[in-house]
Amino acid sequence: MTTSHVIAAPTPTPSTATPAELPERPLRIAVAQAGAVRGEVAANIERAAELIREAAAGGARLVLFAEAFLSGYDPALIGSDPARYAVSVDDPRLAPIADACREGDIVAVLGAATRAEEALHMSALVFATSGAVVAQYDKQHLYTGEPGIFRPGTSGCTLELDGWRLGLGICYDSGFPEHARAAALDGCHAYLVGALFFTGGGPLQSRVWFPARALDNTIFAVLANQVGPLGAWQACGGSAIWRPDGALLAEAGSAKSELLIQDLDPQLLREARKDLLMLTDIAHRDAAVSASPRATVDLG
Repeated sequence: MTTSHVIAAPTPTPSTATPAELPERPLRIAVAQAGAVRGEVAANIERAAELIREAAAGGARLVLFAEAFLSGYDPALIGSDPARYAVSVDDPRLAPIADACREGDIVAVLGAATRAEEALHMSALVFATSGAVVAQYDKQHLYTGEPGIFRPGTSGCTLELDGWRLGLGICYDSGFPEHARAAALDGCHAYLVGALFFTGGGPLQSRVWFPARALDNTIFAVLANQVGPLGAWQACGGSAIWRPDGALLAEAGSAKSELLIQDLDPQLLREARKDLLMLTDIAHRDAAVSASPRATVDLG
């Protein structure tokens, strides 16, 4: 598997990591909010190819899809027949996606269950403009119902595209501040997360976690969520992009399929980092703060 266009990097240490230079030009991305059909991999692949072509027609350089889009999110179903519901990086069923990326000169980040050497992962597959799968990021923070079926990933992944560094995450990863922080300390300008947030607690979680990840790290935070029914669950939509100061930049609705196309402007990074100095300061302070003693005061 080639590594062109991609850098898969280990988590940097706070004492040595420094913010990267800012991009010179805006990056147009697309966020695909659509409903996957549970268990229908071929149909979901065809739908993904349609959305990739639509994103390319809109001038996007990259399109981000939701978690487990190729199978629909159902860990028990995937675990019951991995050969049917999970894919490998060289799976011939992925050809329509490869064709769409190649024809549209666009990168696609697809949520999929993956299998290799008897192990299952919840993954993001990165298709380059050549149509080749050039990277696979495996979800590091598994959610309830996923352990025992999937193995957690062991490393982060940073993509380089047109001078931009883009860190990948999958759903529950975004609930852990350290995950986005690792991407930011690796020089990422945006944090791209394919997810499955459901009605109930999902809208509150996404609206707290993502602006916080953006503001804490002065990076763009990008969420691609599914929408509509999925087995016993109802996905809550609300795919969105947040600015590096935590403000909402673009948002999809909660009830229908949409394709958000948005330019990420490096000027917003410059403006945020002029006043918000956490990312510059944290590289020098994280280690010291983590190692410092803590006082315990008994108030009786």
